Order: sequence, then C-alpha cells, then structure tokens
Amino acid sequence: MTMTYEEFGVQAASIRDALLAISKTVDSSGLEKTLTELIKLRASQLNGCDFCIELHLSISRKIGISEEKIEFLSEWRKTDLFNPRERAALALTEKLTSLNDAITNVEASPETVFTSAEIVYLIATIGTINSWNRIAVGLQFPSSRSANGNHINMPNPE
Repeated sequence: MTMTYEEFGVQAASIRDALLAISKTVDSSGLEKTLTELIKLRASQLNGCDFCIELHLSISRKIGISEEKIEFLSEWRKTDLFNPRERAALALTEKLTSLNDAITNVEASPETVFTSAEIVYLIATIGTINSWNRIAVGLQFPSSRSANGNHINMPNPE
C-alpha cells in the first residue's frame, strides 16, 4: 500500500496528532533541538526511511547542524565531532532502534550526561521516530521527489 503523508493525516489524524504531540512535548522539555534532530536522523538512517531522512536532513540544516556532523552521523563513533551528550544519545538511539543485545558497548552511559527526566524524553523521541519510520516505510510515503520526478511538499512538523 502506498500513501502520502497528507493522506495518512486525513485517514489517521488522531495517530498523526498523537505522535506530533509527543514531539512537541519533547521540544518543550528543554532538550536541545539539535540533539533530538540528530536522534531522529540517525534512527531514520538505521531504519532506511527515505521520507524521514529527507525531512530530518532538511530540519537539521535549518536549525544549524553542521554539514560535517550530518555527513559523519552514521560514523559518529569514529570522529570527535560529537559531544558527550550527543554520543550518549546516539548510542541509546542505536540500541533502542535495533533492540539488538549485541550493541552493548555504549560510549557513555546516558546517566552520566543526562538527568533522569532528560532520559525519559530521549527515549520518547527515539520511540516516536521509530514509530514514524515504521509508518512511513509501511505505507511507502514518497520522499520529496516521487518516482516521476515531481516535487512533493514535505510536511512541516513544527
């Protein structure tokens, strides 16, 4: 089944609104927007969600995440571009996105750089983007360039 983001919003407005409400709650929690966008982009990479990758690349650039960080996000462990909070959040993102026991070598325990409240919001962010990824992949949301090359307006999540 193929569906656009807009069609999903019409058919499942309450689900869309609930997921957006979680994101807005996290945004008002005090966590850095750059941190939550890195989480969303990394989870989307891991899940192979082209629609979400494109959306969060655009947002990341808009809020000032450097092209260098974006370029090296998938290799974050091999560079010193990411600060301790970003490293801990990315490690947690990978662990919770894959749910793979093999990923146990966490750079820093989240507790060493985040408060317990921040960890709750990080986990909510990771869970929410994973839900969006699965919805977008399952419904085959087209990215901004459809197969025929026509531009599709990406949603504004803010």
